[in-house]
Amino acid sequence: MSTITVKDGTEIYYKDWGKGQPLFFHHGWPLSGDDWDGQMMFFLEKGFRVIAHDRRGHGRSSQTADGHDMDTYAADVAELTQALDLKDAIHIGHSTGGGEVIRYVAKHGKGRVAKAVLISAVPPIMVQNENNPDGIPLSVFDEIREGTAYNRAQYFQDFTLPFYGYNREGAKISQGVRDNWWRQGMMGGVKAHVDCIKAFSETDFTEDLKSVDVPVLVMHGEDDQIVPFPLTGAKAVKLLKNGKLVSYPGFPHGMPTTEAATINKDLLAFIKL
Repeated sequence: MSTITVKDGTEIYYKDWGKGQPLFFHHGWPLSGDDWDGQMMFFLEKGFRVIAHDRRGHGRSSQTADGHDMDTYAADVAELTQALDLKDAIHIGHSTGGGEVIRYVAKHGKGRVAKAVLISAVPPIMVQNENNPDGIPLSVFDEIREGTAYNRAQYFQDFTLPFYGYNREGAKISQGVRDNWWRQGMMGGVKAHVDCIKAFSETDFTEDLKSVDVPVLVMHGEDDQIVPFPLTGAKAVKLLKNGKLVSYPGFPHGMPTTEAATINKDLLAFIKL
């Protein structure tokens, strides 16, 4: 099993396959690098080097009590990219992973990053506050915290329905996809998962978005019930110096899985630009 030990002693698990230009995939809450299986195989077969890690406290990485904030997540990624000597890399983040990507690129990416992709991502900020009056009320995230902390096994089962749009009329439900989401979630540490909710909902990425110079593709489903498009992706692209937006009518939050063929095709087109 491939791991690196970062400065505070945390072991970060990662997969690193193939040769060619590196594509680094950053997973969402509360999942693991396995959530990118459909993209990892597709781009490996296209001749790319593909990397995916498990964020601290998630998947097979150390179940640490501390460090579950965006600055630490980005610093962990920086240590891993340095250890693997990744250059000319494209960083692709889904949901919480999109926040991790933009913080990493803004703080640590100079000279190493060619492009970035934010898929169904949380920036610029999700929670409602005086600077973000149309955001999601804090009470919504408090409910996610409570369900995760005290009833995680059932809460994670239920969460898959809006995540993949399986609660919509006529949706074709894959029990295997639901089970795989639950499997990934239950591998991680509950403390990390609870703390990460604050990180993905309350972190303000406005300055990160403004500071990034590399091309950034923003991809977002218009029927995202977890990270609503009008509150996030639609705003984020306006803050980027070199941003491009592709929105998808009817696509859910988990579109890299449910709509993998479309997402992979559009990712490849952006990568090849």
